[in-house]
Amino acid sequence: MARGFQGREGLFALGSIVPLIPLIAALLLPLVFVVAIPFGLVQRYRLGRARRRARKWVATLNFVMITLSLALFLYASAITNFWVPKAFLYSLVGCFGGAILGLLGLTLTRWEETPRTLYYTPNQWLILFLTLTVTARLLYGFWRGWQAWGADRSDASWLAASGAAGSLAVGALVLGYYLAYTAGVHRRLGRHRKQWGQVIS
Repeated sequence: MARGFQGREGLFALGSIVPLIPLIAALLLPLVFVVAIPFGLVQRYRLGRARRRARKWVATLNFVMITLSLALFLYASAITNFWVPKAFLYSLVGCFGGAILGLLGLTLTRWEETPRTLYYTPNQWLILFLTLTVTARLLYGFWRGWQAWGADRSDASWLAASGAAGSLAVGALVLGYYLAYTAGVHRRLGRHRKQWGQVIS
């Protein structure tokens, strides 16, 4: 009889723990996300500076996707501008700054031309600069948001005080860089095909 009672007690205890599992998972999920950020940034840096083969369909797809991403990003920053002053302006400045960095990246890229294909290796120092910029902005955004959270503010003023406009500028910087860089790779690949097509023919 005692064994059956202990079995019911154990089953009751297990039944009371099971509903806590989703709650614990929900609490741990942001922690896992924060811990995964450095690994994601390191992986992004490694992939960003790797030597790769230029493919027209990849360059075209990247250009279209980045253009759509940038358009949605600017649209979202224009809406955010109602709550965060100068959010759209910061995004535009970041976008133009990123485009200039993209053009600089194209001139610093190592190009390897063969009759069959084109290989390119992005400049590792520029990729490192972009990665460190994103990292620094993420850390600063976390710190600024934490400081602003403790102050007695409304949601809108907290969003402005957390440095959201600066974060949008850095995001636009990265998108502007990749838009200009991808467009440059696409153009360089077209020139390469035209040049070697004339030489072979």
